[in-house]
Amino acid sequence: MSSPIWIEAVSFAARAHRHGLRKDGRTPYVSHVFRVAMTVRDIFGCDDPIAITTALLHDTIEDTSTDYDDIEETFGHDVAECVSALTKNAALPEHEREADYDRRLSLGPWQARLIKLADTHDNYLDMSTNTRPSIEKARARCERAILLARPDVNDHPEVAWAIEIVEQLIAGG
Repeated sequence: MSSPIWIEAVSFAARAHRHGLRKDGRTPYVSHVFRVAMTVRDIFGCDDPIAITTALLHDTIEDTSTDYDDIEETFGHDVAECVSALTKNAALPEHEREADYDRRLSLGPWQARLIKLADTHDNYLDMSTNTRPSIEKARARCERAILLARPDVNDHPEVAWAIEIVEQLIAGG
């Protein structure tokens, strides 16, 4: 019996993010991608291997020297497409970047939108000790992720559950 695809993604993500730190300057960045994957699986209840693998890799193209071809070669086309949908195009001017990101995310696989919910969930929790403006910015990102994921609720109950969890989180914060 072979190991689940996400097992290799844990090591790949740890190597890719090995020098990165979170904004606090102390926490290894890879802890974020591990928490996002655990949120997808344990909080949102999704055991889809594409979703878990992509959650572990979701920031590799955007934040490391990893490219699409590296992901596709190691993890396959489906994971590479999901990671790509979660990657902002840094070649675009900032004022165009977010609209392009939202468009590509809305056209991408449903797993990408689920992961975006988990990503915003984790970032919101990470912001809980920050200033009011940063919490409001994190809340707005959660609301944007919810809006993008709403079309998936009928076909993917884990997305409906994820939206409910993120809505509860931002309502209480």
